[in-house]
Amino acid sequence: MNLKLAIQKSGRLHEDSIKLLNDCGIAVKSSGSHLRTVADNFPLEVYFLRDDDIPQYVEDGVAHIGIVGENVLYEKEKKAAIIEALGFGKCRLSIAVKKTDEYGTAHFLQGKKIATSYPVLTQKFLNENKIDAEIHEISGSVELAPGIGLADAVCDLVSSGSTLFMNGLREVQTILKSQAVLVQHDSLGEDLLKIVGQLLFRIRAVKRAKNTKYVLLNAPNDALQKIISLLPGMKSPTVLPLADSGWSSVHSVLNEDEFWEKIEALRDAGAQGILVVPIEKMIV
Repeated sequence: MNLKLAIQKSGRLHEDSIKLLNDCGIAVKSSGSHLRTVADNFPLEVYFLRDDDIPQYVEDGVAHIGIVGENVLYEKEKKAAIIEALGFGKCRLSIAVKKTDEYGTAHFLQGKKIATSYPVLTQKFLNENKIDAEIHEISGSVELAPGIGLADAVCDLVSSGSTLFMNGLREVQTILKSQAVLVQHDSLGEDLLKIVGQLLFRIRAVKRAKNTKYVLLNAPNDALQKIISLLPGMKSPTVLPLADSGWSSVHSVLNEDEFWEKIEALRDAGAQGILVVPIEKMIV
């Protein structure tokens, strides 16, 4: 029995989804012209679909699980449970207006026309803020709408904001932060749930490793306790005596977010020969 996974056929989440599977040791090739492929070394069948179709396939059970952006999942309002946030494909759905407009609060939008590819989420935002505005649904190039007189504002996906800037717009309010998530059909049998669990185990090991580094260093014994206090590791640092009397080798794990701050503190505490190694997988 194979677990059926739906991922984007092309677009911003496609390559990252394939990379995640490969990092998990699951041999899956990019789609090319194919709509379906089977992994060589894991009970997984992959469907390559339009991102807008993935929530429906998962809700209907045609695909057991899927990788999709939260923005698409919430816009389509489908019954597909999020079982893991994947940490890639991060973006935000935001309101943007002309650079010359004085936007104070969301009530600037009262009576205005808003162009968007996300009418459901846009209307929800308007309702929550008790704003009466007209929504123009556009399938693409939303950022052009104010410049051609079709709308006063837009609600669109933003990553860097450069596209908005190039079209004379500025981002003024985020209504949704989004990333790729793994979603699951609401009723799977025990055999399929077991495979889902195996896949999640691998995904989480890859995710833990992505933001961590393995650190090895030499420490003078008289500074050992101070250095150890800077290196919590997963449980506690590993300490091994060196051949040179009065020195120890210390092994630990550092989080990427605090990496440089910790390295500087370790050096100042007397650590020498600091070696940093990337971690491929982390099992806890």
